[in-house]
Amino acid sequence: MEQEKKELSPTQLKIAEHVKATLDLLGEDPEREGLFKTPRRVARAMSFLTSGYGQDPVAILNSAKFNEDYSQMVIVRDINFYSLCEHHILPFYGKVHVAYIPNGQVTGLSKIARVVDCFSHRLQIQERMTKQIRECIQTALQPLGVMVVVEAQHMCMQMRGVQKQGSITTTSDFCGAFNQAKTREEFLQLIRA
Repeated sequence: MEQEKKELSPTQLKIAEHVKATLDLLGEDPEREGLFKTPRRVARAMSFLTSGYGQDPVAILNSAKFNEDYSQMVIVRDINFYSLCEHHILPFYGKVHVAYIPNGQVTGLSKIARVVDCFSHRLQIQERMTKQIRECIQTALQPLGVMVVVEAQHMCMQMRGVQKQGSITTTSDFCGAFNQAKTREEFLQLIRA
C-alpha cells in the first residue's frame, strides 16, 4: 500500500482521500476488497481525464506549422473524443469534424486531433468545447476560415434525468469563409460522405 501511495502525486492523494470519504458517505465500505484501491484508481483516472488543463492547445498547433501555398479546404473528420460534462461529471463522447482553409500556413494533421484531446480532457460542455477548438485553430493558423462540428452522446441524458438512449447532440461553430452558406454546405457534404 505504501508503494502505491508513492505513485500518486500530492494532488492525486487528495483526490483519493475525497473519493474514499465519498464512498463512505454513500454507505459503502471503502476498505472492502473491491473498493480498497478504487480511490487511487479514480484519482489517476481523473488526472488523465482532465489532463487538458495542463496543455497549451495553440502551442500544439504551432509545434508543427508549415508555410504552404494551399488555399483549399483541409478537413479532419471523425476525430473520436470523450469528455466529462461539468454539470454531473458524467461522460459525453462522440466525433469532431474540423475544416480550415489555409492562408499560407498548414499544421500537422495529428495536431488537430491533439487539440481536440486537449479541450475534451477538461470538465466541459459541448458548446464551449466546439467554440474553443474553432478559436484555437483561428488563433494559431490565421486561416481564411474554420468550421467545427461536434456530434456527441451525453451520459447525463442517458443514465439519469430524462434517460433518452441514443440521442445525439450536434453543435457547430464557424468563421471567415465558412460564413458563406455554399462553403458550409460543401464541408457538411464532405463529412457526410
